[in-house]
Amino acid sequence: MVSLAHGFSAVKEMHLDRFAEVFQAAGLAALVHDHRGFGASDGAIRQEVDPEQQIRDWRDALTFAESLSGIDAARLGVWGSSYAGGHVLALAARDRRIKCAVSQVPMASGAENARRLIRSDMLGPTLALVDQDRRARLAGTAPGMLPVVSADPTAPAALPTADSHHWFTATVAERAPTWRNEVTLRSLDLFAGYEPAAQIRWISPTPLLMIVGLADHLTPSDLALAAYARALEPKRLVTLAGGHFDAYGRDFGVASGAAAAWFREHLM
Repeated sequence: MVSLAHGFSAVKEMHLDRFAEVFQAAGLAALVHDHRGFGASDGAIRQEVDPEQQIRDWRDALTFAESLSGIDAARLGVWGSSYAGGHVLALAARDRRIKCAVSQVPMASGAENARRLIRSDMLGPTLALVDQDRRARLAGTAPGMLPVVSADPTAPAALPTADSHHWFTATVAERAPTWRNEVTLRSLDLFAGYEPAAQIRWISPTPLLMIVGLADHLTPSDLALAAYARALEPKRLVTLAGGHFDAYGRDFGVASGAAAAWFREHLM
């Protein structure tokens, strides 16, 4: 059985069903979930991306999967993309029930990634907004919000790249009308302090497949490749020619096929 989850603010209708179908066709059961506070999942604070909470919830999802009829609890795999690609690194390092892991276009280092995405002249003002929001929450004010993407590359956004805006806008129109273009300001604070690749050496002996887009500048490929180099065997690297979002589009066949083959090799 493979458990799947999506990246920063994304919901399961954003192509995760397609990956699950490929895994199912390969003879694997697949369980897809939305993170707490997003899409179809419950959660009191909506649109808050809390990586450690998402990891705890994902481990609960694995426990639920173990209870399902026909699922072999000794053969559990995890697949995550983007932010959840980072989650996979943390999950596989911490939870020995996981027997196989696939990390697609992963966010490896929050501190490094944030400094690539936020212009240096905007870093101070952004941190000031986060601190202001923390004080407001203490006073009982509703969480401050920030767009996930923006058509204006100079406007504040959690994912301030042109390809992010294009992909989210097109995917929402095509298949995910319930997605909301906002996250809490606290999500940025949590992002900047999240370091999943710091745990990558602890994944072994669980088999790890990492799929990296060589033209990825949202979760930069050099950070992912540097993390992969620190991982211990057994591991495998698959590189895609395109950028971050091509894993869901033009490189989908390569990405999904490599993942399915890895899971078949280690779970069946």
